[in-house]
Amino acid sequence: MTRIVSISDTHGLHFGIKIPDGDVLIHAGDFSSEGNVRDAMIFLRWFNTHPHKHKIFIAGNHDWICEKDPSLFRGLLTEFPDLIYLEETSCTINGLKFFGSPIQPFFYNWAFNRHRGEEIKHHWDIIPDDTDVLITHGPPYGICDKALRPEFETTENVGCKDLLDATLRIAPKLHIFGHIHFDGQTNYIGPKTTYANVSMLNEAYLVWGNPTIFDIDKDGIVSIMSENE
Repeated sequence: MTRIVSISDTHGLHFGIKIPDGDVLIHAGDFSSEGNVRDAMIFLRWFNTHPHKHKIFIAGNHDWICEKDPSLFRGLLTEFPDLIYLEETSCTINGLKFFGSPIQPFFYNWAFNRHRGEEIKHHWDIIPDDTDVLITHGPPYGICDKALRPEFETTENVGCKDLLDATLRIAPKLHIFGHIHFDGQTNYIGPKTTYANVSMLNEAYLVWGNPTIFDIDKDGIVSIMSENE
């Protein structure tokens, strides 16, 4: 059994969040607010304090340093050898293959934006077919991806259709993401894949959720645990 503790979109407000015990701790991007060196170092030091044997994170659209100055960011990472940063790369833990990507459909003028269609599809095409746990910053279309449109007093699905197609093709056991705060703390259990938006902040950028915990057993079956279990 592998226990995965997952969070996303803390935007520098990670202090005070109670992180449960587990084997793997995952942050699915937007660990910072401004995306500068100071933001990055504060997050890396905090993330590194946790006792989880494996600590994985990806960047999000606010984490500018990871895209604008990747050499500088990777230099910072050398101070934290126990942390695993995935940027369209993989790692294997307890027989499970994790793949992480910060890419999301164009969203204002933020980091790691790609236009919908062929440009973004290229990134999803490189996800390995044997991926067990997929970590992306943004959601797939129609799954835990409702964004609030207050001017119209409604919500809109804003996820990526090509990412959805990729998950249906690859069928990872678990797909973790964030980015869309309004639909944070929601999940969808499909026939082959469990999807979860693990954003920790609401639309007002206030911490309101709890880390989401997943157990993957030896048969690859995913169960979602509450914080108190």
